[in-house]
Amino acid sequence: MENVKLAVIYYSMTGTNYRLAQWAAEGAREQGAEVRVLKVPELASEAEILANPAWKKHADEAKHIPTVTLDDLEWADAIIFSVPTRFGTMPGQLKQFLDTTGGLWFQGKLANKAVSAMTTAQNAHGGQEQTILGIYTTMYHWGAIIAAPGYTDTSIFTAGGNPYGTSVSVQNGEMVEDVQAAVKHQAKRTVTVAEWIKAGQSK
Repeated sequence: MENVKLAVIYYSMTGTNYRLAQWAAEGAREQGAEVRVLKVPELASEAEILANPAWKKHADEAKHIPTVTLDDLEWADAIIFSVPTRFGTMPGQLKQFLDTTGGLWFQGKLANKAVSAMTTAQNAHGGQEQTILGIYTTMYHWGAIIAAPGYTDTSIFTAGGNPYGTSVSVQNGEMVEDVQAAVKHQAKRTVTVAEWIKAGQSK
């Protein structure tokens, strides 16, 4: 059976979710997956980005990262989203992109993909769980298979114990919790679930 194809789709202003996406890609490749790291289209103006030095720095850092397209969604067997929390929900950039997927959804081309999600916020009670669950709500409409990490590895507890998906608090630009191992475990688990789905579909 061919390797699982994973799309790691992220949005990041100052680079934290970019780092999470890179760790997820590392974990998935260790599991044998073919990985594309992709960013969602930016909706903010260039003036807004230039006014924030940290945002501008990351925008320059991520110039080489391809912007996600609907073709990437169709290509992928599995998808991991990593985005910041915005008032307890996903940022508008991701929501705008998800709102363009109706054509693929109507054709059934998003069903049975293994999907997982991660997020960041300034503090542990800033809506992290709600953001991940909000992403999953859209995935239920797709007919995707949610590959939540649960408590399937000790790294989940070290990272703060979020069973829905890795989440991390960011203060002064630094991650509060140690989440690298949890991110890699979540990615490996997502790839494994996708392998099970592919194996079942081939029978």
